[in-house]
Amino acid sequence: MGIVSRFAPSPTGALHIGGLRTAIFAWFFAKTYKGECLIRFEDTDRQRSKAEYTQSILDSFLWMGIEFDRDPFFQSQAKNRHLQIVKKLLKEGKAYYCNCSNERLKGLREGQQRAGIKPKYDGKCRELNLDKGSKQVVRFKNPQSGMVNFKDLVRGSISISNDELDDLILVREDGTPTYNLSVVVDDLDMGITHVIRGEDHINNTPRQINIFKAIGAQLPEYGHVPMILGEDKKRMSKRHGSVGVLEFREMGILPEALLNYLVRLGWSLGDAEFFTLEELVENFQKGKLNNSPAIFSLDKLYWYNREYLSRYKLTDLLTKLSKLDKHFSADHKYSLDVLNLIKDRCSTLVDFTLESQYFFEDTNDFDTNLSRKIFTKEGLEVLVHLNSYIETIEDWNAENIHHAMNSVIEGLKINMSKIGQPFRLAITGTMNSPSIDKIAEILGKETVIFRLDRVIKEFS
Repeated sequence: MGIVSRFAPSPTGALHIGGLRTAIFAWFFAKTYKGECLIRFEDTDRQRSKAEYTQSILDSFLWMGIEFDRDPFFQSQAKNRHLQIVKKLLKEGKAYYCNCSNERLKGLREGQQRAGIKPKYDGKCRELNLDKGSKQVVRFKNPQSGMVNFKDLVRGSISISNDELDDLILVREDGTPTYNLSVVVDDLDMGITHVIRGEDHINNTPRQINIFKAIGAQLPEYGHVPMILGEDKKRMSKRHGSVGVLEFREMGILPEALLNYLVRLGWSLGDAEFFTLEELVENFQKGKLNNSPAIFSLDKLYWYNREYLSRYKLTDLLTKLSKLDKHFSADHKYSLDVLNLIKDRCSTLVDFTLESQYFFEDTNDFDTNLSRKIFTKEGLEVLVHLNSYIETIEDWNAENIHHAMNSVIEGLKINMSKIGQPFRLAITGTMNSPSIDKIAEILGKETVIFRLDRVIKEFS
């Protein structure tokens, strides 16, 4: 039997990077051994589970280039199968009806806490052989002695005493199956051989192993991936950059950069930093998966993204950008010149739009305080002189534009900043841009003269 892993999100919100990273490890593990990776939506919370979240999760994987090997499985559609297994367990004496009230259970728990005992059900109904009735739950007869032993694929050997586990509820009062039961039955029916999931599920594993054994089914192997923490070593939140996966797309992050970075959070293969999807599949089993929490850094993600952007051919980058920003699809040669000039200043795809704005849109909306500071009487005088030199340039290129700037510097006996600042602001609308002579070359003589004339007239 081949390896079958799974990723099992709840469609109660967008897919976040912690879930994505877990899914990536489950997917790579299966693909490394030429197995299958499936997706199961654990949608039994009918109030919070929504179709738009299901679609958002699927869209996230589509954007990341991760394809699952079968159609999505929906846990809610298997309710009857879950209850069928419960009937089997009841019949075999491996589960029982419990009519303990919430008040009794609350008092039991509070008493145990006062006594410093770990709260757990005391088994009052375990041997009463109650018949099915109203306001009852079904509990699992957990073994009362012995150990649950399993070898975690990430953490090694783990042993839990059955004394620490109680008779967990399999079916609620309203007749709905509980999480631990549904997960076991679904994993069994889907043929899951390896469960790769977050370490927050590790406490569920011994309980699920006992249910598997009670059913008489073969156990899957388990691996629990450590959490991702923020740089302050606290649980990830939005302030750390824990946003929905598709929000990273809106931020201009490349899927291959995000994939590579998340894989490298906890997995390593020597000193290598960059891998293609194919290389990761080929080498995943050769690498090492750490069992300590990984630290997520937005700055490091931006670094990865910048490195991936730098590896793109300009024509390929233009193709990608033209789908995101209509400006880049208008003039191929002009757009390539713009990209070539600004590419080293950009860490994300969004940066290309921000850095190129003055190449595609007019710059007539100046910051009031900045324009008042730069477009002084002296600044405008410099622009008048510069414009007169620029109008005489026949061979329009950065070298001749720079020569015109030097002529003004020599004629007015000023330094470069006295001409660079008003010139830059006049034709770009910003004080932060690449080399001004190269910008002017790309903009073209007519546009540069027009923008200089307008500033001179408006601020004189």
